[in-house]
Amino acid sequence: MTRAIAEYIWLDGVKPTAELRSKSRVIEFTGKANLDIFPEWGFDGSSTNQATGDKSDCILKPVNFVSDPIRGEGNFLVMCEVYDKEGLPHPTNTRAILRRVLQAGAAAHEPMVGFEKEYTLFQDSTPLGFPLDGYPRPQGPYYCGVGANRAFGREIVERHTQACIDADILIYGINAEVMPGQWEFQIGYRGFEGDNNDVLNASDHLWIAVWLMSRIAEDFGVTVSYSNKPMKGDWNGAGCHTNFSTKLMRDAATGKETIKNAIDALSKKHSEHIIVYGANNDERLTGAHETCSINEFRSGVSDRGASIRIPLGVEAKGYGYLEDRRPGANSDPYLVTARILTTICGFEEAVFTAPANKV
Repeated sequence: MTRAIAEYIWLDGVKPTAELRSKSRVIEFTGKANLDIFPEWGFDGSSTNQATGDKSDCILKPVNFVSDPIRGEGNFLVMCEVYDKEGLPHPTNTRAILRRVLQAGAAAHEPMVGFEKEYTLFQDSTPLGFPLDGYPRPQGPYYCGVGANRAFGREIVERHTQACIDADILIYGINAEVMPGQWEFQIGYRGFEGDNNDVLNASDHLWIAVWLMSRIAEDFGVTVSYSNKPMKGDWNGAGCHTNFSTKLMRDAATGKETIKNAIDALSKKHSEHIIVYGANNDERLTGAHETCSINEFRSGVSDRGASIRIPLGVEAKGYGYLEDRRPGANSDPYLVTARILTTICGFEEAVFTAPANKV
């Protein structure tokens, strides 16, 4: 018989941007760990904007898990969906929306997704690397920079990267970004044998990686911001560029036409995407700082100022994937993925817009 600590992680009901919550439970099991060893659990939804005090109980249903790299081998981080007292997906359960889109037929397209999650490390109210008074040198030397005068918070970043590897999360890479204290990690398809590239798994892994970043930064007295415009002025914002493909997009025989059709479909649903691509995204999508205006849709080859970037290699080969550069750093990967699939698969809007509990 094995005893372990399981950290249950879920999305709360805070508006306009949901935040992560977690709590710990001691579990007991025999044999190899699987999802069945994690029982359902309850929590006080009145403290997470998910219930009223007179009907406060909400249910956590474990849906995915990885090893806990902080507590060590034999312990677990458990991603959960939130359900209401009737046993239905809670209205804040955005993972249920992605499940519904996949069940509606998107899964048959064998979608893959990858996320480039940008974030900013703050100490008190100042990004790491910013002087207490005034401003640092303009952006330019910090992107992928090396040195104590260019890279700030690297120890946190390295610990997070190793933690993701130890947890067997689908982490692909990291880099310093254009502003002091700003970094990026990438989660999703890597081409490694044995990886589970299901879009639900990739989205779960992004949320677990976000939890790990906040938990590790906590040890340094640092907070993590996913604001789309963490600092006003002549600085890039922070995004979550989303790379996506379907089986037909990845096929040399059908890729070119399928990619063309996907871009055409996305162009017709621009406003519907912007609604779920992150709060205050207008502060980031200005048409400057490697963005397209929030009021415009444009695609382009190797164009980081476009809404949809067609990578140079994809254009040359005629098949592959697309990069949606519109999602903000504070966007929800479940909603972003569900929205993209709803559009490019040509589903009725109700598949996406119906309440989560209509699953």
